[in-house]
Amino acid sequence: MAGGKPISGEVVAQHNSRESCWIIVHGKVYDVTDFLDEHPGGSKIILKYAGKDATEEYDPIHPPDAISNNLPKEKHLGAVDLGTVKKVVKEVTQEEKERLARFESRPPLDECLSLHDFEAVAKDVMPSKGWAYYSSAADDEITHRENHLAYHRIWFRPRILRDVTTVDFSTTILGCKTTMPIYITATALGKLGHPEGELNLTRAAGKRGIIQMIPTLASCSFDQIMDAAQPNQPQFFQLYVNKDRSVTEKIVRHAEERGIKGLFITVDAPQLGRREKDMRMKFEDEASDLLKGDEEKIDRSQGAAKAITSFIDPGLSWPDIPWFKTITKMPIILKGVQCWEDAVMAYEAGCQGIVLSNHGGRQLEFARSGIEVLVEVVAALKERGMFPDPNFSIFIDGGVRRASDVLKAVALGATAVGIGRPFIYAYSAYGQEGVEKALQILHDEFEMNMRLLGARNLKEVVPSMVDANSISNHSVSVPEDRLYGTNYEGLKGPHLSNIKKAKL
Repeated sequence: MAGGKPISGEVVAQHNSRESCWIIVHGKVYDVTDFLDEHPGGSKIILKYAGKDATEEYDPIHPPDAISNNLPKEKHLGAVDLGTVKKVVKEVTQEEKERLARFESRPPLDECLSLHDFEAVAKDVMPSKGWAYYSSAADDEITHRENHLAYHRIWFRPRILRDVTTVDFSTTILGCKTTMPIYITATALGKLGHPEGELNLTRAAGKRGIIQMIPTLASCSFDQIMDAAQPNQPQFFQLYVNKDRSVTEKIVRHAEERGIKGLFITVDAPQLGRREKDMRMKFEDEASDLLKGDEEKIDRSQGAAKAITSFIDPGLSWPDIPWFKTITKMPIILKGVQCWEDAVMAYEAGCQGIVLSNHGGRQLEFARSGIEVLVEVVAALKERGMFPDPNFSIFIDGGVRRASDVLKAVALGATAVGIGRPFIYAYSAYGQEGVEKALQILHDEFEMNMRLLGARNLKEVVPSMVDANSISNHSVSVPEDRLYGTNYEGLKGPHLSNIKKAKL
């Protein structure tokens, strides 16, 4: 049927059941009947759009080529005659009307003075599903909060009477020049926050001379993101390893062909963490059907995160590292190292670097922060003559909100620091301009802090400039960060369904 006469909307509408389920995505018709039970997000969401145009629901969660790449060609039924397709009328709830009104009442971009401010605005103007996905973290979210609070246990020891008329905080990461010792780390499902998704990051990074790490689970396709970059703009790629190694090999080889400068393999996610904000949002979306007495079994553990990660291989292990070296010449960095022992093993395995990370507090609750792990990793590598080594980089991520946080990490031995959530909050609230503004804020903070530290370049940001003696003391008192605390939205428990007023 593909390539022939366009299929009428009336014909598509007839295939609206579990026995025969067709959907329309981007003007093309697909038979997803056999895929219903395999869909990571469950069959329910597909059946909701059986016989209809599912593009609006599909776009924020999937790259545009996901369905065409993953469905057998015989299930690609052809183009639809859009003029005959009945429009799916999406009811605008009162909650959504109020959100849109808040969006139109956003403060001017110039009023955002710190990265905290973008989070505050995003919390008010984002769709609830997107906010739940971006802000959620594991279990009680203690690790998520600790990632930020850990920086408060490190204090500066600035030097004085140095000529800091000119300060230079540019550097190189894996041989790529960058204007600041940061990179935009990988975050999934960019279109949950903005229709342009990850492209906001790509374009802003190109303008500001910063490196973006492209996520496996981007809402935009990999090639869309690469095509949006400026000529010779360096980019990294974050890889979730597929159970089917041939799929992984294809992805890696394509990334290298397109010019990716570093392969960051995620190693801290053999199973997805329990992210209850995201899970509860999914459950509440399904609640109306439950109340209607739908007998279909509903997996209450599903959220946006769980719905897209079933392909990840829990069997990934150290013997796989040599295999990666046979399929790529890109630098290999292990993302998610959480103790010195694994850092040493990564060095001995011939990796070009590690990211000390607990996945933004979204995986194992009570995993230590990257900045705390950095201290023990540098000590262990030094002891074995493995640090410093220009061929082995140490990155960290998680909890960063200020340039001062980054400089603490650099002083303790980090090559650069990944920043994620603040940039997605920035574009969720203000688009590409928000990301550019966030980067400018960091630039200004770097300039100020370098001068006040007495460091003219990053080589002068040395361990003696910080006091990290309390980094492992989790009971030490630290000043309250009220901006961070105000933005943090605590977990909520289940709530009662709407109760109709009883007749008197």
